[in-house]
Amino acid sequence: MGKITFEEIFKENERRIHYHINRMNIRDPHSDFFQEGLCALWNAYDSYKPEKGTMGTYFNFMIRNRLIDLVRKETRVRKNDGETVSATSVLLTDGNHQKLGGLSASLPGKTQDIVLHDPTLWQKLKLNLTANQWTWVRCFIVEQMSISDIARQEKTTVDAVKGWARQTRRKLRDDRFRAKIGWEV
Repeated sequence: MGKITFEEIFKENERRIHYHINRMNIRDPHSDFFQEGLCALWNAYDSYKPEKGTMGTYFNFMIRNRLIDLVRKETRVRKNDGETVSATSVLLTDGNHQKLGGLSASLPGKTQDIVLHDPTLWQKLKLNLTANQWTWVRCFIVEQMSISDIARQEKTTVDAVKGWARQTRRKLRDDRFRAKIGWEV
């Protein structure tokens, strides 16, 4: 008797992935979690040792833990995105502004002395980021577009845009980079 193929394993265990996604109340509109579960199933199939226990138990363990890891990662990314947006919005305004036809303008009064917009800083930032990283800053932070809208506009994948965001956030958190562009936060 030969080894069972992965295709057979997949047919028998596809519902197992869906079970764990549903059990953990994960919304998966783009099938990212299903794909992660599928990779976990493949890794479990590839590394399974019969003497260690039953195959089904091992599959459950691997799939569930990979989904938990992905949930934690997504939560961390969302938290970092929020912190980046908050820090960048401080650059744009001190809170005393109003929207006029899509442009920010300071409110009249004593706030006229406060610099609400520093084009030099934005220019330095643009010069020190890649084209894709700058696209993410402009679209996500300044224009407040969603990642999926940016991906559609730039004709790329959501994962690619998320990669630009990770690279940019890494740079923006680096003290040496911030000193290089003159951003003191």
